[in-house]
Amino acid sequence: MNPNPVLVKLGFSPTDRLAIIHADDIGMCQASLQAFQDLWENEALTSGSIMVPCPWFPAAAAMYRQNPHMDLGVHLVLTSEWDLYRWRPLTAAVSGSSLVDEQGFFPRSETEIQAQADPAEAEAELLAQVERALAFGLDPTHIDTHMGAVAHPRFISAYIRLASRFRVPPMTPRGDAAVFQSLGMDAETSAFLEAFTAQLEEQGFPLVDLITGLPLEQPDGQLELAKKMLAELPPGLTHFIIHPSIDTPELRAIAPDWPSRVANYATFMRQELRDFIKSEGIHLIGYRQLRDLL
Repeated sequence: MNPNPVLVKLGFSPTDRLAIIHADDIGMCQASLQAFQDLWENEALTSGSIMVPCPWFPAAAAMYRQNPHMDLGVHLVLTSEWDLYRWRPLTAAVSGSSLVDEQGFFPRSETEIQAQADPAEAEAELLAQVERALAFGLDPTHIDTHMGAVAHPRFISAYIRLASRFRVPPMTPRGDAAVFQSLGMDAETSAFLEAFTAQLEEQGFPLVDLITGLPLEQPDGQLELAKKMLAELPPGLTHFIIHPSIDTPELRAIAPDWPSRVANYATFMRQELRDFIKSEGIHLIGYRQLRDLL
C-alpha cells in the first residue's frame, strides 16, 4: 500500500511511526472518567471517546467542559453488552423500535444489531448521539464505533455521512480487504470497506493505517505486552486502543473484564512506558491534529 498521505501533511516522513493512544468507553461508568483524567494529565494518552447514551455521560461532558483542551470524540453506540448494566437508544421508546431487544435496551452484540436494525433508525440514533454531545458542550475531534457495530455495509454509509456533516475524521483504517478481515469482518464487508475507504482517502479524509490495542482478556503482563506491541508498530499512523478504568466496586459489578481495564490504566500510568515510547521514536498525536487537516 502507498504511504499514508497524512504523515506528510503533518510534517512527518512517510517512514515515521505515529500513534494515537486512545481510550475507549469513557462515560460507561465513573471509573472510566477518573482513569481518563489521570492519564490525560500525565500525558499518557492523546485521545479518547465518550459513550453518549450511558449513565455517566453527563459527568463525562462536565469533565470536558472543565478541560476543553482534551481530545475527545463520540464513541457511537448501537450495543449494550453487559448483563446487569445497560443503556437505551436516545431516539427509541422502550418498545416498537428495531434498535432494542426484548428488554428495551440496545442488543448485546454487534451481530444482533446488524441483523435486526433498520438502517434509517440506526442513522437517526447515531446523529442524535453526536447532536447530544454538541448540546452538552463537547467539540468532538472524531467519531468511532463501540464494538465495531457500525462497521457493516448497512450502517457504514451513515457513519461516513456523519463524519462529512460534522467535518470530523472517522476512525477507519485504510487498507485492502485483508486488513478488514483481520479485524474480524466477513469477506463481503471487507470488500465493501476496501472500496469505501479508498473513496474517503480520495476525498481528503485522514485515515489511520492500523487499529490495534491491549486485550481485554489478558490482565497479566500488560507492561511487557504494551512494549512489545508498540515496538512492533509499522511505519504509518496507528490507532492504539486501551480501555482504562480505576478499580471501583461499580466497575467490578459491571464488567467481568474489569481486571484488564484496571491493568490498562496501571500500565499506561507508568513513566517507564512513556519513556519507552520516546526511546522507540514513536510520535504521539491526537485526533484534533487530524481534524485540523479537514
